[in-house]
Amino acid sequence: MIGYVTVGTNDMEKAAKYYDALLAEMGAKRFMEMDTFIAWSNDPAGCGFSITKPFDGNPASVGNGVMVAIAVDSTEKVDKLYAKAIELGGTDEGAPGARSDNFYAGYFRDLDGNKLNFFCMS
Repeated sequence: MIGYVTVGTNDMEKAAKYYDALLAEMGAKRFMEMDTFIAWSNDPAGCGFSITKPFDGNPASVGNGVMVAIAVDSTEKVDKLYAKAIELGGTDEGAPGARSDNFYAGYFRDLDGNKLNFFCMS
């Protein structure tokens, strides 16, 4: 149902480098790029992830309560991707672990403060 998710950034170059390295761990590559917008996907027919400078010209800010959840197929991948996000300069918002009987997730904030997680259902 979700086609793509976009988060704002105030530093395109820095954010692009962060997401190039992080999303490459999932096999995602850039598939669309403009001066103020970059999008990645690991499945051209599936969901995409993008960063953008806000259209209105105001600084990007983090939405309180907003989070992007990225599905992967194993707890090992959640652990690996979460560790990569932190290694690249992201900050911890909840270390990887079971949140319920069949939900496993690791939460982090990117370089602009956007909250994301990698999760899997077992």
